[in-house]
Amino acid sequence: MSLEYREEMEAAEAVPDEMRQPAEVVPAPLYTYGLLVAIAAVFSAQLYAGISNEQAFAAAFNKPEFSRGSYWLILTGATLHGSILHILMNGYALFSFGRLIELLSNRAHLAIVYLLSAIGGGILSLVFNPVGSSVGASGAIVGLLTYLAVYAFRRRKFISPEFRKSLLINIGFILVFGLVLFRQIDNFGHIGGMIVGAVYGFAQIPSDEHVDPRQAGSAVETTGIVSLGIYLAACVFSILITLGVA
Repeated sequence: MSLEYREEMEAAEAVPDEMRQPAEVVPAPLYTYGLLVAIAAVFSAQLYAGISNEQAFAAAFNKPEFSRGSYWLILTGATLHGSILHILMNGYALFSFGRLIELLSNRAHLAIVYLLSAIGGGILSLVFNPVGSSVGASGAIVGLLTYLAVYAFRRRKFISPEFRKSLLINIGFILVFGLVLFRQIDNFGHIGGMIVGAVYGFAQIPSDEHVDPRQAGSAVETTGIVSLGIYLAACVFSILITLGVA
């Protein structure tokens, strides 16, 4: 994934003036950190099992197995990665997009979008390419990207044109990159994640400039915790499968 974000754009241009908080009270992006630690732990288990061995991908999203009833694979597959470069790219993307969502919106929405986009990407991939296996959190991460894109356009009064343009460039790059490397990349997984992230964004992000998008009710907060817990549980299960314990 291309991530052409400048730190000054993220910190200065993306945040509306009335939504700024003093530096000492800006919350740490804990959900983003939690997701990063989780996928790193899974990849460490893959390395321990031998990344070139079949056991390292035993929890992959094997579509025929999923269709036969192994439904957990749609989530465990989204916790695995195929190489060091793969997880580094996805990890950097998750760090960039995740902390922006936690700053501009609410961390509960980060967890919800991440989980739903992972599932949505897997479902679209299954529909259009029902054979083979896939791994990677890319579907979940591009969902975060399109969520941010919807945020940038619905809250355009507060977001710079340069920031919106950079989001669109990233989306275009991912689509073109996927077409060029269509034999190695699960494009339908990406597109499914993008659709889910955008749909959730349109449904959730207020266009009313007087409504603070960082506010979330107890139901949303609880759903966010549950969503994060489900993905973390999938990571634990992936580790157990990869190590041959489960």
